[in-house]
Amino acid sequence: MTLPTPSITVVGAGLAGSEAALAAAKLGVQVHLYEMRPIKMTPAHRSGNFAELVCSNSLGGQGDLQAKGLLQSEMRAVGSAILESADASRLPAGGALAVEREGFSERITGAVRNHPLITVHGEEVTELPTGPCVIATGPLTAEALSGELARLTGDEQLAFYDAAAPVIAFESINMDIVFRAGRYEQSADYLNCPMNQEQYEAFYTALEQARSHTPHDWEKLEFFEGCMPIEEIARRGKDTPRYGPMKPRGLTDPRTGRWPYAAAQLRQEDQEGRMWSLVGFQTGLKWGDQKAVVQLIPGLENAEIIRYGVMHRNTYLNAPKVLEASLELKMRSQTFVAGVLAGTEGYLESAATGWLAGTNAARAALGLSLIVPPQESMLGGLTRYLASANPKNYQPMNVNWALVPELPVPEGRKKWGKREKRPVLYRRGLSAFMDWAQGEGLEVTPPPVPDEEPAEPVLR
Repeated sequence: MTLPTPSITVVGAGLAGSEAALAAAKLGVQVHLYEMRPIKMTPAHRSGNFAELVCSNSLGGQGDLQAKGLLQSEMRAVGSAILESADASRLPAGGALAVEREGFSERITGAVRNHPLITVHGEEVTELPTGPCVIATGPLTAEALSGELARLTGDEQLAFYDAAAPVIAFESINMDIVFRAGRYEQSADYLNCPMNQEQYEAFYTALEQARSHTPHDWEKLEFFEGCMPIEEIARRGKDTPRYGPMKPRGLTDPRTGRWPYAAAQLRQEDQEGRMWSLVGFQTGLKWGDQKAVVQLIPGLENAEIIRYGVMHRNTYLNAPKVLEASLELKMRSQTFVAGVLAGTEGYLESAATGWLAGTNAARAALGLSLIVPPQESMLGGLTRYLASANPKNYQPMNVNWALVPELPVPEGRKKWGKREKRPVLYRRGLSAFMDWAQGEGLEVTPPPVPDEEPAEPVLR
């Protein structure tokens, strides 16, 4: 008699859900994947494709100086489908892993739909599934399932507002003013709009006066620091934008031979270079005001905005109260949560937690013990943080070097230098992750040795 193939359910086909489904199928279990789009759309999504990118097109900084660089390498080592698609869809972006949106999403959609062990169901899920499952419905989880989760956890879900940056048509950019450059003569993958003090002050005044999204009474406006709208940054002080996303450091204007007073940067959005997004300019401004503010940036005076920045409501669980480091719910065994709903922030973090949740759900279906990556790894540091952070006023977390244990200071030294310490943390974390994965019987492929990248963090 042939025994039935063990199966799991995955709810949501974003980055976390798609990665979870493919990771589980890789272990030989049958996967039932439920996705409500395009039958029921969200305010942020535009298509029914899986793993659609709705904010930036960047999966973060690369290399052994970047925390996201370590997480990327960990995911490449275990054959992450999201990283494979990102590498195949990548665009030039200096020290960042940026992708062409549609190609990236189409590759993931094809991989999921064509997998013989994955069955896709185009319908909304309103109740938590029975048996091993992954809930990866993302920041815009539908009301019915949100209510089920709230009743199960016995805790109110938290909410914050996320904002996407406007995208500009390249042909409308004035290249007599805008110049190509990377900071400190790094690869010239960015377009830079230089501002003198007078121009910056005019821009700041307009930004300060522009009308932004006003929430309904039942919506609590609570922004995550890593995706702060430009208008919220400006409210913190006149110089705050030019010490943040508009910092001119390392950008030499070829017309003057000097750094400008402030600078807005644009990053390539598509393979052909026809679309460019404003870096760090997530915004919830009303569209008319948004256009007026953007067109005050030198070189963008005739900018054609082909996708406006939008504001949308994100929901997530208070992870320290409800999740184990394995991403299993404390109050419901064999139910795993991944992505933004699990209290993470960022595309890469969503995919990585999706991989772990999918792997653990498959292991639960196979009768195996659950696994958690080592603390020295970036994924292990992140999931342990989710399970152990202070639950009071919890906000989503993205990966950073503070998530992994400190290194002892070499004898005869007072402290580490940042540029020498981080590559050591990178090598330690990747080695620990690969040894752990091999010890758990997972397929492991050593990732490419990273090129050295600038120490400056890459803005979203």
